[in-house]
Amino acid sequence: MNKTLLAAALMLAPPLAMAGGPDRFEDYARVREVDPQYERVNVPRKECYSEYEPEVRRQGRSDNGLAGPIIGGVAGGLLGSTVGRGSGRVAAAAVGAAVGAIVGDRLSDRGRGYEEYGEREVRRCRVVDNWESRISGYRVVYEYAGRTYTTILPYDPGRRLAVNIIVEPMLDGYDRPGVRHIDEERWER
Repeated sequence: MNKTLLAAALMLAPPLAMAGGPDRFEDYARVREVDPQYERVNVPRKECYSEYEPEVRRQGRSDNGLAGPIIGGVAGGLLGSTVGRGSGRVAAAAVGAAVGAIVGDRLSDRGRGYEEYGEREVRRCRVVDNWESRISGYRVVYEYAGRTYTTILPYDPGRRLAVNIIVEPMLDGYDRPGVRHIDEERWER
């Protein structure tokens, strides 16, 4: 090859490479190994349960029951006034009114209502940790042109992996370690 032609080609190669970019093409590499990579993720969840607490419920009428003691007091006072003479009659009427009020109150309580004992449901909830293992990616070992490479991908590529190949010229002997330039036509490893 002509030394002048080679020198001109080398001088024009960088501007041409930058203008059009290096030659790129797609090829397929053979997948040797695929290992899913896991991460632990906390997905809290709500857990609810029921408890039963004792409860007292009042059943029946809700009036305050003043009619029973009033009627009992009047009736007791009238009955007490029939007993005795003079100031004894007033004392007997007073005692009769007091006893009649007490009896009237007790009688009115019978119809007023009663207490019922039971249980009431109380709903309680809390948030608990829920750890899950999720796939975060795949460690892929693949082979192309006799070399082995490893990468992490977000998917399982299967048996073949599409790879981008870039072809560009080496401009001097220092682009790759272990290769030196002997003369314009030969390279040595």
